[in-house]
Amino acid sequence: MDKKILIVLTSHSEKGNTGKKTGFYLSEVSHPWDVFNNAGYTVDFVSPKGGKAPVDGFDLDDPINKKFWENELYHHKIENTNTPAQINPDEYAAIFYAGGHGTMWDFPENEALATLAQKIYENNGVISAVCHGPAGLVNIKLSNGKYLVDGKKINAFTNEEESAVKLEKIVPFLLESKLIERGAIFEKSAPWQVHVTVDSRVVTGQNPQSAHQVGEATLKEIEKLK
Repeated sequence: MDKKILIVLTSHSEKGNTGKKTGFYLSEVSHPWDVFNNAGYTVDFVSPKGGKAPVDGFDLDDPINKKFWENELYHHKIENTNTPAQINPDEYAAIFYAGGHGTMWDFPENEALATLAQKIYENNGVISAVCHGPAGLVNIKLSNGKYLVDGKKINAFTNEEESAVKLEKIVPFLLESKLIERGAIFEKSAPWQVHVTVDSRVVTGQNPQSAHQVGEATLKEIEKLK
């Protein structure tokens, strides 16, 4: 049996103190899920708090979003996400961090998630993330004490994109800047362009537009390891 793929969703539903709601960005889950599901992988979901994950970017005019949202099995899974303690990292070929602004508040400091990712990676698995999902990568350390992103080519939601959506002063930190601080070799394209970077079993994408290609690149990395 093929190993499974674990998708990480934020549990955080507020954009700072703006009063505006957020959560995981729907297309950043549905599009990679569609790639994984079509390839025959079982996908499980984990979030910092477990239970129902808040959703943002809710657009059912996107047919892939609609397909995912109306799939009873997977809809049940996102309404009942696992906590990190419920996950056995040995069962997973990859861990994928979905974006959405909520991730900026609850991914970075979650040690249980970071440990899961470290174990999957050091089991020869793949780590991937899109948009704000790489917030989950900033504090992952490997057994050798180095940050996961140190010396690797990495991509994520850029400082320019954060400014474009006028949240650069609301988020707790700028993701691009933090990744560079951690030693990442940051790559990027112009705002809202598709950009995917792959380096040493770490796959990262810049924005919602890159989600499908991040799914495809993650699958390609998994298939290489068989």
